[in-house]
Amino acid sequence: MDLLDAGFLAAAAFAAGAINAVAGGGSLVSFPALLAVGVPSKAANVTNTVALWPGYLGGSLGYRNELQRQRKRVMTMLPACVAGAIAGSIILLETPESAFDAFVPYLILFACGVMAMQDQLSAFARRHRLAATGEDSIPWMSQIAVFGMSVYGAYFGAGLGILLLAMLTIFVPDDIQRSNALKGMLSLLINAIAVVYFAFFGPVRWGHMAVMAVAALAGGYFGVDIARRLGKGGIRVAVIAYGVFVAAVLLIT
Repeated sequence: MDLLDAGFLAAAAFAAGAINAVAGGGSLVSFPALLAVGVPSKAANVTNTVALWPGYLGGSLGYRNELQRQRKRVMTMLPACVAGAIAGSIILLETPESAFDAFVPYLILFACGVMAMQDQLSAFARRHRLAATGEDSIPWMSQIAVFGMSVYGAYFGAGLGILLLAMLTIFVPDDIQRSNALKGMLSLLINAIAVVYFAFFGPVRWGHMAVMAVAALAGGYFGVDIARRLGKGGIRVAVIAYGVFVAAVLLIT
């Protein structure tokens, strides 16, 4: 890896960290960047997961005020995150990527549709007692959703933030900034499990990872400022627009 490649990867990781802090889907910037500098696809996928983890940490640090009083929510969802992330990590290293990747653009388009209709769906969930009824209440259906998203997040992860934010706005309705902060923390936990597993068993390219990790940390931290400036309506539009873009890229490539 020469200096030009290192600069290219750093720029891609900074952008990916910021995108993940705002909406999710940053892997669609950083993963192709690794492929472009000659890293094989599975090694690129594993290296990308490890490299972007500091970006989630930076986002959570930037959102530390919004994460206050959400500790019980995080702890309640933690077992589902751990179990799903372990399962997804094993699937990635033991099976071909092609079968699961085929579903990725459709999952993202589904999440965008959910975000577009989140007000109506949240009202439906409240009427049928599916949504949280208090700040510490976590409905059981959200646990199933978190487990499934954790499997997906550890396997590939692009668009994970979109899916998590859509789920939270339905089952755990709250201020959009607090929901975005909780989404970032769940992404941090899911990817932390995958990082540990890949560090021991995956083909991580550590030199590439080191360059990207520093840039992703900075991108995640400063991306929170972008999210705050966008506000509720802006975040929703950004999530939907970016999600459609990501899905289109995946369908074409």
